[in-house]
Amino acid sequence: MELILVQKVTNLGALGDKVNVKPGYGRNYLVPQGKAVFATAANIADFEKRRAEFEAKADSQLSSASARKEKLESAVVTIRANASTEGKLYGSVGPRDIAEAFSAAGFPLVKAEVILPEGPIRRTGENEVQITLHADVHCSVKVNVLPES
Repeated sequence: MELILVQKVTNLGALGDKVNVKPGYGRNYLVPQGKAVFATAANIADFEKRRAEFEAKADSQLSSASARKEKLESAVVTIRANASTEGKLYGSVGPRDIAEAFSAAGFPLVKAEVILPEGPIRRTGENEVQITLHADVHCSVKVNVLPES
């Protein structure tokens, strides 16, 4: 399935690229999320007319993500969780918990922006968490997990 990207997609392409993807990925993710349109003659012509508009939108998203990164880089959040005396959590701290903690601290995040490549946090202590605010904007923040008193 051939599509035209209307915004940058990580590991796929940049704005305006024609890409071939599997039909399910295109129909179920890229097109409904507004990240791509089908590569028909009418859509190609429409894209070329609106290219400046798409580029301006992409630039504004990138600048807002960069501004959010500046605020987040120095942020540290503490999450209290039920843990054993050895420091092992009885549950885990996942992306939703981290996003909620940052949002409560005044740094709005959504669950999809929190990346935990090694899976959820299962021990107390200080952890580095990757935040992806845009396809080009990534930062690392600290999350302290402490046992509940």
